[in-house]
Amino acid sequence: MSFSTSLPEPFSQITIPKNYIGPILISGILFAAHISFGILDTWTKLFSAIGAAFITELLLHRFVTGKWRDISSAYVSGISAGILVRSPMIWPFALCAAISIASKYVFRYKGTHIFNPTNFGIVVMIIIASDSMAVLSIQWGNNMWAMLVIWIVGLITISKVNRFNICATYVAGFLFFAWIRSIYTGGSFMAEAAPLTGPMYQLFVLFMITDPKTTLSTKMGQNVVAFLIAFVELFFRLGEAVYAPFYALFIVGPIALIFEKWWNERKQDAASVVR
Repeated sequence: MSFSTSLPEPFSQITIPKNYIGPILISGILFAAHISFGILDTWTKLFSAIGAAFITELLLHRFVTGKWRDISSAYVSGISAGILVRSPMIWPFALCAAISIASKYVFRYKGTHIFNPTNFGIVVMIIIASDSMAVLSIQWGNNMWAMLVIWIVGLITISKVNRFNICATYVAGFLFFAWIRSIYTGGSFMAEAAPLTGPMYQLFVLFMITDPKTTLSTKMGQNVVAFLIAFVELFFRLGEAVYAPFYALFIVGPIALIFEKWWNERKQDAASVVR
């Protein structure tokens, strides 16, 4: 049995430049969340995060390559930090965005960065500045319009980078392990599954784990990694870690990318020996 992840007309005819897919998705999430629930403390904090991401991207890319680059990726990291970081101060927003961008230039393997930038920035900030910031974790409540807007925008944009399978696999894995947790703890399955309705998970499912730069090249590999992220998250959630999905991606994502590159090189070496 086969399933199609392409969108029906007229969505399939929408053409979105790849560089703008991430910005459109994250802007749609911000719009829906803020209009519905006013999740931003102030626009100043959001703009400080975006500005820090722009400056860090421009300066580091210029220093490393000697060239200027498109800042659409920096916009995504900046706006993500602006949405996810919760703090009464401005500097955690800017620092999280700057760390996110810097990770792309510091932690690299075989010519590419191995951490999802925003996820890396969030995890580092949780470790070094947990007394000054937290991460957005409120629920959407019963307002399904925000959810509808996010998923429409998300599905359109995710289909353009051909990563819907990652979302579907992770959600299925999360629900399966929510059931396992409910059996293990004796709690309610609905309570264990409820985090999927939160804004933190909307960003995580539709944006972080589908990042084309930090996902594997094959569908099978992508699906395995998505399931493994949900599996590792299981143990963090059993340990009552509030930010379990971020920790799981932080561990699984880089290992998977490094393994894939190593495996592909091994196959290429083997093929060259056979010739």
